[in-house]
Amino acid sequence: MRERHGSYGFDAPWALAGLLAGAVLLLALAAVSFVLDVPAPGVVFLFGALYTLASAASQLYTTRRGKFAVWDEELRRLRGDERLLDLGCGRGAMLLLAARRLESGRAAGVDLKRQRVVRANAEAEGLADRVAPVTADPRDLPFEDDVFDVVVSGRTPSGGERAVAEAYRVLRPGGVLLIAGDVRHIAAYEEVLRRLGARDVRRRDLGWRYWHGGPWARTELAEAVKPSE
Repeated sequence: MRERHGSYGFDAPWALAGLLAGAVLLLALAAVSFVLDVPAPGVVFLFGALYTLASAASQLYTTRRGKFAVWDEELRRLRGDERLLDLGCGRGAMLLLAARRLESGRAAGVDLKRQRVVRANAEAEGLADRVAPVTADPRDLPFEDDVFDVVVSGRTPSGGERAVAEAYRVLRPGGVLLIAGDVRHIAAYEEVLRRLGARDVRRRDLGWRYWHGGPWARTELAEAVKPSE
């Protein structure tokens, strides 16, 4: 992957802060336990602190590098001339990763906020001419039917199942849908796509690089193709 020049923040920053604060508290309790010569609870607190720190490290890695590496691999399928939509683009991390591969194509990013940040990041990455940030509700996309070759989402989209249905609506026949989401929601997205008539519907685990804290917070990908008519 190329070096990133934009500012993409942290996923769930309050969760990351909570994990770090919890680890500090557990380390303090462990230290107190050992000072008071009660080693059994001290060992438990120490183990808990190390486990919490590992979870924080997982969250931090996913946010700053892991998810970029995963999507860099997923987007290698692009030819470079597609019209692509990023559903819930946030600060533009996935949007700009895709835009870098679209030499003659274009990418639109939809979100309810942060579009100024997306534009600033696009400028920083030298990709402003390839992207179009759009402020809109993912549940009610301001596009006609069948206009995008590829629709992606790097996180559980705002609006859930309705947003997935809208993403399918704007996907052209033969187009590909790639939606990442936490394990609690992805099965419902898969069911929506099957109900809408998508083909080659499948979901798969994106692996440890996309854990938000550990295997209990893993991310899966729902993939589908809109049948050609």
